[in-house]
Amino acid sequence: METCPDHESLIRQCYHLASTSVGRGNHPFGALLWREGGVFMEAENTVLTGCDITAHAELNLVRKVSASVAPGALADAILYSSAEPCVMCCGAIYWSGIRRVVFGVSAPSLASVTGGHYVIESREIYARLKPGIEVMGPVLESEGLAEHRRFWPGC
Repeated sequence: METCPDHESLIRQCYHLASTSVGRGNHPFGALLWREGGVFMEAENTVLTGCDITAHAELNLVRKVSASVAPGALADAILYSSAEPCVMCCGAIYWSGIRRVVFGVSAPSLASVTGGHYVIESREIYARLKPGIEVMGPVLESEGLAEHRRFWPGC
């Protein structure tokens, strides 16, 4: 890649998508795909409004982008996510051909706010795959956690 994107700015964009997702009645998660030239596509979590437990922001993004680009066209793209991708989303990202992920809130930090017990970090998953996926994060984690603390107040 010729241009290095501004990771913090793009994570903040994901946090904005997460906030928008909440405003639409869903969980606070957002994701976007960056390609040379800028943001290529965005997605939000639609689990509640779509009545689909698999409609995580990252998986929604992978579905949309996979329908619009040729296989193998995403090797230079970077997926940005407001939170570390779960196991299901890690699989979708891998099979899409995306080879770089940058996330805001880490899985352990998210679990500490939501009360989640199923915590597997994406680096652990991607370390077992060939080719591997480069992972960066957490980025601006405290900013992202603020939205989750508002959303999951009882946890």
